Amino acid sequence: MRRPVALVLLLSLWEGASRSGWVHPTVLPPPTTVARVLGELVAGGEIWPHLQVTVTEALGGLGLGIALGAVLGLIAALLRPVAEVLEPAMALLNAVPRVILAPLFVIWLGIGVASKVALSFLLVMVMVFFAVYTGIREVDPRLVERVRTLGGGPTHLVREVYVPSVTAWFLSTLKVAVGFAFTGAVVGEFVAASRGVGYILSFAQSTYNAPLVLALILLVVAVILALFTLFERLERVWLRWKPEYRPTRRVNAVRR
Repeated sequence: MRRPVALVLLLSLWEGASRSGWVHPTVLPPPTTVARVLGELVAGGEIWPHLQVTVTEALGGLGLGIALGAVLGLIAALLRPVAEVLEPAMALLNAVPRVILAPLFVIWLGIGVASKVALSFLLVMVMVFFAVYTGIREVDPRLVERVRTLGGGPTHLVREVYVPSVTAWFLSTLKVAVGFAFTGAVVGEFVAASRGVGYILSFAQSTYNAPLVLALILLVVAVILALFTLFERLERVWLRWKPEYRPTRRVNAVRR
């Protein structure tokens, strides 16, 4: 209840400050103006092709980043020589603000979808690599030794020990990775594109159209929150065997 009240209070203050001239409407337009522009974008239908392009680029980069990051993280965690090569390289990529590579991807891959997918892929892949790599490296060695003592091979270790151990790390990372995937797509479009939400953002910025900029930001945030909620529900379904992911009512019933 406190959050809706705080949100309404904040929007009211924002509206009042902008309408009364305390803040210039060109710099910070009132929320009602932003809502009107957002409504026109959605009702007019012009935004949907651009949003479709951005979502396609983000999901493409997300899927590729998850796939390759998980495979590389698994291999590096299981094979020490591979880790000695990959871990420093990934650490270097993680330390560098990877969005600065956007102009380079445009030069290499053009202003189409491929350069945006590549940037989203790079942002996501490094995160997933460290989630899987760290999750497997954190497995208790005594558990691994016990499985080997009982005759379990590499396949048993991956299926029965490593995958369950890394699932929580992996799913938590996925929720954050969604935001990074959209960051890559929008930044790539902002640098050079002929369509997409980032392309319209660039146009709005060049014409000092603050209501349009804020409306587009709200639209992207809404899409990310929808995907974030989806991954959160998947996390609860996949990890329902863990006590912290069980419904509260069931836990209370058990306690009684």
